[in-house]
Amino acid sequence: MSQTLTPGRWRGLKTTSTRKNVFSILAFDQRGTFRRMLPPETSYEAAVSMKRDIVHALSFHASAVLLDNQYGLQSVLDMSGSSGVLMSYEESGYSGDATYRRIKFDPNWTVGKIKSMGASAVKVLAYYHPGTGALAEEIEGVLKDVADECHRHDLPLFLEPLCYSLDPNVSKESEAFSKLRPDLVIETAERLSKTGTDVLKMESPVDPNFDGDRNRWSETFKALSRASTVPWVLLSAGVDFETFEEQAQLACEAGASGWLAGRAIWKEAVTMTDAERKAFLEAAAADRMQRLNAVSDQYARPWTDFYQPPANSISWFTEYNL
Repeated sequence: MSQTLTPGRWRGLKTTSTRKNVFSILAFDQRGTFRRMLPPETSYEAAVSMKRDIVHALSFHASAVLLDNQYGLQSVLDMSGSSGVLMSYEESGYSGDATYRRIKFDPNWTVGKIKSMGASAVKVLAYYHPGTGALAEEIEGVLKDVADECHRHDLPLFLEPLCYSLDPNVSKESEAFSKLRPDLVIETAERLSKTGTDVLKMESPVDPNFDGDRNRWSETFKALSRASTVPWVLLSAGVDFETFEEQAQLACEAGASGWLAGRAIWKEAVTMTDAERKAFLEAAAADRMQRLNAVSDQYARPWTDFYQPPANSISWFTEYNL
């Protein structure tokens, strides 16, 4: 049974999706990762300008763009007006150690400010492992509070959970962890889709570096779709474009409502000269966007399968209490 949304959340999802009610979202909310991609001497102004150039060029091909408060304001102001805006709420990184990760928030950056600056939706990244007991419950509680706060401002919440290893001797990028990953990602979708989030932004349950079986990719995407009670989109997580294009098609065929991709589309542009970057964005990166748009347009499941709009009446505004 589909859930009835409030007017703002319905409009937020409409504004961040295509005319077919699927998501084709460009991600460039990287902060720490973005700085590490740049030469150490790069100034703040140069980093902002580079992000702005990339976002401005590619936003015309995106249903929405995901940005950050630290480097993203100029991008928000100069990007295509036909593209929705998602803003990251959390601080970059996490508190605690590598095997016990909590979400960090900047008290100077609030959901109210995100609403006021014109964003269509809020995004929160949470490092999450369902096997951490009290910590997992704590994070679930925090995420429910964030969802409630977003909904008080009538904004939809996009939640990005990232799994990690609890063994300091086993990295997430290892073959050993890749065997645990499918169950972790699928259980995460099942649990966190019940926190009040409106859309899940999920990493692939299968690590393509250690499992190239496309049939297994497809089956795990189907399992993820069965586990999630809300629409979900596939994130690129830094894989190369060709791999992500395959993943996105299989995910959408399996029930995903689109994709949300960043480095798979634009990462080469960061190390280019201005002239090289301009040519790359107008040709190769735009072509990547168009190819991914074709995937979501043809295969993705509309988010409207999960939600319905509020009922209209002559007195709807008197009952509209947030």
